[in-house]
Order: sequence, then C-alpha cells, then structure tokens
Amino acid sequence: MSNKFRLLIVDDSSSFRKGMRALLEIQPDMQVVGEASNGSDALELIEKLQPDFILLDAQMPGMTGIEVTQQIKSRWPQVKIILMTMYADYRLQAIEAGADVFLTKGIPPEHMLSVLRGITQT
Repeated sequence: MSNKFRLLIVDDSSSFRKGMRALLEIQPDMQVVGEASNGSDALELIEKLQPDFILLDAQMPGMTGIEVTQQIKSRWPQVKIILMTMYADYRLQAIEAGADVFLTKGIPPEHMLSVLRGITQT
C-alpha cells in the first residue's frame, strides 16, 4: 500500500470535497488521507499526515489558497500542490506562489487524474 500517492483535499465546499474523495478513493494508486475546509486546518493536517499531494481551493475564507501555497512550499517544498478554482485568472498568482499545477474546477475527471499522475513522474 505504500506505493499509493497520499492526498489531502482542501476546499471550503463540503460537496466538492466529497466528490473529489469519491473520485480519488476508487483509484488504485491514490489514497485520500484527509480533508480540510480552510487553510489553517490544512497546515495542521499536513504536519500530521504528510501527504504527497494537496488539492487546494484558491478561494477560501480566512487564508486564501495562494497564501496557503506559499506557507506549504516554505515548510514542505516536496509536497505537490494542485491549486484549483473556478476562475482561470488566478493562474499566474498560483504559479508565482509555488503551485505545481493550476486547474480550473469543472475539468473532466480523467484529465485531472492524468495531471495528478503526470506530476508523480517529476
């Protein structure tokens, strides 16, 4: 089981988190290790769970996904961050903050899975 990629889902929408969990948990090479609804909780969980990947919402109350990305990359540079939002105009900010990938929500699930698996090759 140690060959599974460990994922943390961070989004203020519980329906988005549930949908992502359902999609990812049926993948033979992925394991959802936790969920958070805000940046503060995410930072605590990263320390405890040590995920390989974080699916992170760009727009959350409190700390934004951009701010969370900067903190994660300064503390855990090896963690891969997939920053997601409904708005494509966050792309530059996401990349400048250190996100490994920027995706807009609503992309086909098979595309997102392909991107996740592609990151693991780097």
